[in-house]
Amino acid sequence: AAGAAGQEKQLAPTLLSFFIYNPKLGPKEGEEEKKILFYHPNEVEKNEKIRNVGLCEAIVQFTRTFSPTKPAKSLHTQKNRQFFHEPEENFWMVMVVRNPIIEKHKDGKPVYEYQEEELLDKVYSSVLQQCYSMYKLFNGTFLRAMEDGGVKMLKERLEKFFHRYLQTLHLQSCDLLDVFCGISFFPLDKMTYLKIQSFINRMEESLNIVKYTAFLYNDQLIWSGLEQDDMRILYKYLTTSLFPRHMEPELAGRDSPIRAEMPGNLQHYGRFLTGPLNLNDPETKCRFPKIFVNTDDTYEELHLIVYKAMSAAVCFMIDASIPPTLEFCRKLDSIVGPQLTVLASDICEQYNINKRISGTEKEPQFKFIYFNHMNLAEKSTIHMRKTPSVSLASVHPDLMKILGDINSDFSRVDEDEEIIVKAMSDYWVVGKKSDQRELYVILNQKNVNLIEVNEEVKKLCATQFNNIFFLD
Repeated sequence: AAGAAGQEKQLAPTLLSFFIYNPKLGPKEGEEEKKILFYHPNEVEKNEKIRNVGLCEAIVQFTRTFSPTKPAKSLHTQKNRQFFHEPEENFWMVMVVRNPIIEKHKDGKPVYEYQEEELLDKVYSSVLQQCYSMYKLFNGTFLRAMEDGGVKMLKERLEKFFHRYLQTLHLQSCDLLDVFCGISFFPLDKMTYLKIQSFINRMEESLNIVKYTAFLYNDQLIWSGLEQDDMRILYKYLTTSLFPRHMEPELAGRDSPIRAEMPGNLQHYGRFLTGPLNLNDPETKCRFPKIFVNTDDTYEELHLIVYKAMSAAVCFMIDASIPPTLEFCRKLDSIVGPQLTVLASDICEQYNINKRISGTEKEPQFKFIYFNHMNLAEKSTIHMRKTPSVSLASVHPDLMKILGDINSDFSRVDEDEEIIVKAMSDYWVVGKKSDQRELYVILNQKNVNLIEVNEEVKKLCATQFNNIFFLD
């Protein structure tokens, strides 16, 4: 069938290469290879690596003459797009993404048309910045690795981390949410929130080596003691990597207290998602992943302990200089387990009551994305988490692209503004920016005009965001 005339095939954007270099490491001719700290795919011939890195260096230097303070962010070519990021002085990260392709057949031969305008710069620049943030969360800064063990140590860390991390980039489904990299908060009534607050205070008191705590329910954040920028990347790790790996088999009734006997403890449903697998085994290893926070000033290295009961998860972070013993893990399990189990049931009950009160409305005619730059709160009714690691949009890619374009427009100006776009067949896209908050609405209604669209959006703001002030 592929040979039939008029058969079109769409090929999604893919990662062509990803490399990290530092021009100061091989300044002399003949030493160019020393600049390269990491290169994917590794099979590429040495001279080609040197050539590609040299080309990027030249582009960055050349564009500096026009814009000394703002270095180049991306380079558009027919077949691909290159993104540059300098997270630390003289350390450059480059990601090359192949443009999406439409494959047609002419006289039985395939003809490729590159879609040069499809990729949104802001989306993929954000993806590249998150690559660095995620590396830094688990390894600390590039500079620190150089101080710890020179170029050799840095290369080892980069290789070990990015070898795995790059496989998790789903470039074909990146969109506006990647730009925001926000946090979804769990809606709670005051009483339950206070219960959680007092639970955290009690835990920090009885486990006195805990430095920071974060509390999540249903993959949504309720409380965090970390700085925002550290929390947003930790949140991304938990929700896209750690939690999906530990999906429970009995999802259906996971919050009902009566259920099949679990091995080990009968009093509660708590378990470690990081650290010891079996607390009854005296040989079990109490190894926890290390994370690095506040890297700009105090530079703290912590052990990340993630403990879960039913849908509630709590992260305890303790100073990395204190090795957690099996005794400490058992103590944590016996204190936190029963209380977290009760708390999880409480939250679930409260959540269901609130759901009943608000009633189940019929499928609304609009979908929206909301983001608040001040607390990084994000809410989307456009994305369905179909697979653990990818949050897939439930609307046409063209509409997602319009959202991205509106967002790029917003970032060019500081004033509040509103943009309304009439998209294909009966679709309207509305973007509102009001004092650090952004709201994007997709409406699908037949025969409506601009005024009616505006009214609909006002109604949405009144029902969904009644306590948030949007400028009219």
